[in-house]
Amino acid sequence: MGTITNIRNIYEQAFENCKPVILVTILKAYSVFCALMLFSALYAFVYRALNGFDF
Repeated sequence: MGTITNIRNIYEQAFENCKPVILVTILKAYSVFCALMLFSALYAFVYRALNGFDF
């Protein structure tokens, strides 16, 4: 649980004093999108590995 809190603090500090609010919003949305794509790719890889698909 401490690791998640630490990552959250780093994420919040990264956008703390950024001035163009629209740019900060776009960057936050993009970072969430990238995290979702990464988890999706990892899920697909693990699913294929565990179910015996040929790569």
